[in-house]
Amino acid sequence: MSEEEKLTPEQLEYQDYARRWLAENRPPPPSVRLPITALETMLEEQRSYLHEWQSKCYHAGLVGADLPTEYGGGGHTGFQRIADEEMGRAGTPFLLNVIGLRMAIPTILEHGTEEQKKKFVAPALSGDEIWCQGFSEPGAGSDLANQQLFAEKRGEEWVLNGHKVWTSLAHFAKWMILITRTSHHHKYDGLTYFISPIQGHPGIEVRPLIKMTGETGFNEVLFEDVVVPDHYRLDEVGKGWTVAMTTLTYERGAADGAGGGIRDARPPIESLVALAKDSRRNGAPASQDAVLRDRIVKQAIVEEAMAQTARRSRVDALCDHPMRLPLQANLNESEFLQHNARLGVDIAGAKASLYKLDEKAPDAGHWPLSYLNSYGETIAAGTSEIQRNILGERVLGMAKSK
Repeated sequence: MSEEEKLTPEQLEYQDYARRWLAENRPPPPSVRLPITALETMLEEQRSYLHEWQSKCYHAGLVGADLPTEYGGGGHTGFQRIADEEMGRAGTPFLLNVIGLRMAIPTILEHGTEEQKKKFVAPALSGDEIWCQGFSEPGAGSDLANQQLFAEKRGEEWVLNGHKVWTSLAHFAKWMILITRTSHHHKYDGLTYFISPIQGHPGIEVRPLIKMTGETGFNEVLFEDVVVPDHYRLDEVGKGWTVAMTTLTYERGAADGAGGGIRDARPPIESLVALAKDSRRNGAPASQDAVLRDRIVKQAIVEEAMAQTARRSRVDALCDHPMRLPLQANLNESEFLQHNARLGVDIAGAKASLYKLDEKAPDAGHWPLSYLNSYGETIAAGTSEIQRNILGERVLGMAKSK
C-alpha cells in the first residue's frame, strides 16, 4: 500500500491542493544566490526574498497547518507533514524562520501563557517576526547546563548580563528564545527560560561571526543590563532546563507540533550520479571508476533505508520506543549529509577546489560549500556524540557515561 493510500480523504484533498498551489506559485529566481539552509542567510536581499515566500506559503495554508486556529494555525491534523513533503518534492525555496517554526512556536505552545501564544505564534508563522536561539555560550556548548548569562529580578522586570554565541539569524531576529541563570546555587534548577527582544533593544549588541566558508549567518550576542519584562518569562522561575529540553526535543525532530519548515534538504543521489558523469578521472568519466560507483551505491542504500525508517516511524505499532526513531533519524540525517557532500567533493576531484564564485565550479560550487557547512549540522542540537549518548542512555537503557 502506498503512502497516499493511507491518507484520509481530507488529507488526500489537501495533498492535491498543495501540489497544485506549489506548481502554480513557484517564485521567480532570486536576484542573489540563496544559501544552502536558512541558517546561513546573511544578506537583506536573501531575507526579503525568503520572507516573501514564507508569507505566501503561510497565507496559502502550507505553514502552521496543524496548529490551533486561535493562534493563527490551520487547525488540521496531519496536514503539515504533507505540506513539508510537497515543498521538498517541488524543490521550492526553504522557509526562512526555521527557528521560530521548529523551536520557538512549539515551545511557546507547550509552556507559554495564553497571552504569549496569541502574541508570538502567528507572526512567526508568516515570517514577519524572525526568531533566534540563545542557548550556546563560550563556556556552555555541549555542557548546556553551564549557562552563565545571568538574569536578576528587579520588581516586575529582569536585568540580563552575559554572552551568547553561535546565534543563527540573530542579525535579522526580532525575538530570541533564551536560557539564563537565575541562581548560582543550583546547576539545573538555577536556570530560567525567557523570550527576549533583539533588534534595536537597548543593551544588546549583535556581532556577526565569519565561518570557514566565508559566509556568516550566525553571530555572538552580548547582553549588558538588558531589561526584559517578567511576562516574557516562559514557565516558572527555575524551570528553564525543563523548557530547554522541550525546545531540543522539537529541534531534534523527536516530537510533532512544529509550524513547518521541516523538509528534505538532501540533494538526490541522482545529482551525485550526474556529477560523476560530468567529471573526469584518469581520462574517463568518473562514473566509470569502480570505487566511486560503489560509494554512490552505498549512499543510495542508506538514503532508501532512511526513507523506509521515516515511514516506519509513522506506524505506532512498529515503534518500540517513542524517541528512538526520531532521534536516530536526526543523527543519521546530519551524518548522511556530510558523507554525501564529501563524496561530491571526491567525485569533482581537483575542480572541488573551485569556490562558488568561479563559473567553472561544478554545480556552481555546491559540493565544497555543502561539505564545509555540514560540520555545523553534526554539532547543532547536540553533537553526534551527544546524540549517541542520548540514544544509549534514554532509549537502550545503558549506563550513563561519566
